[in-house]
Amino acid sequence: MANRPTLKDVAREAGVSLTTVDRALNSRVKVREETLRKIADAAHRIGYHGFGLIDKRLETSAPSVHLGFVLVKQKQEFYQNFARAIETAVAARTDIRGRATIRFATSQSPDEFASLLEETGRKVDAIACVAVNDQRLNQVVQDLKNRGVSTFSLLNDFAQGIRENYIGLNNMKVGRLAAWIMTKTVHQPGPLAIFVGGNRWHGHDLREVGFRSFVRDSAPAFSVLDTLVNLETRRVTYEATLDLLHRHRDLKGIYVAGGGMEGAIAALREATKPGQVALVVNEVTSESRAALLDGYVLMVISTPLQELCHDLIDLMVKSALRGDTGIAGQHFLEPRIVLPDNL
Repeated sequence: MANRPTLKDVAREAGVSLTTVDRALNSRVKVREETLRKIADAAHRIGYHGFGLIDKRLETSAPSVHLGFVLVKQKQEFYQNFARAIETAVAARTDIRGRATIRFATSQSPDEFASLLEETGRKVDAIACVAVNDQRLNQVVQDLKNRGVSTFSLLNDFAQGIRENYIGLNNMKVGRLAAWIMTKTVHQPGPLAIFVGGNRWHGHDLREVGFRSFVRDSAPAFSVLDTLVNLETRRVTYEATLDLLHRHRDLKGIYVAGGGMEGAIAALREATKPGQVALVVNEVTSESRAALLDGYVLMVISTPLQELCHDLIDLMVKSALRGDTGIAGQHFLEPRIVLPDNL
């Protein structure tokens, strides 16, 4: 018991006076949050028995911040992981009393995205959304901005010039990366195919442009077929892939720029041998992992969810506490390249 840390030890470790530590512990006089945090960290480091009281004081002094999120495809593994990563990132913040409300769109309808943005935005201090790029969302984002609620676009950009920030991958770069690995790996040139989710997904458009520009500039011996729209569904992608294989017997590669990769994987498993057609997809899931190991997927381009959510929550909290900066920015993250050898 003689070596049990005391208030003097906490004060020495935190670099403050004993009186200040006493105030922080007993709530006699208001102590600045920055000082409270230093004292709490010091108490934890040396194992002071009363750190719980200091933590409680710090918790009640931190501002309350309610953050809203609109995602898609609630049943898909990637977005389930995304939701968990958001909740973890919010819970990890010790400078706020954070609360996350996560809603899921059930379709790609601009009206549904607009409704979810407007409804959720009325209840939160800042909101982030995965949504299509459509004029109907612009007015909603502007109305939220007028009420002091900043909007952040996730993965796919929308309401450019109105929203606070875009957070995600550089989609043009992602498309070029997919074309690079495909054309460098396939030794015999031939036709390549690309799937996009739909014309309203701005990020898919950019990936297509990046893919085509790389092939045109750096691998002209290859050709890119007309772009296929799969509505990000497994069934449409499956049927379209089987049709592609039937019509283009010399097909060399497929890039699924958005969702629906499960359909392409299933079709290749059914109609080809491993590695016969180079397939590049997005995000590591149980199906893409298995297809990588079995040789049906050449490469997965993955979004670093933990890093994305950490940076996103940081930007949203700053906006909620300090207000919209008035500068519409872009926050790009580096994609994770996943090959069979680094699973």
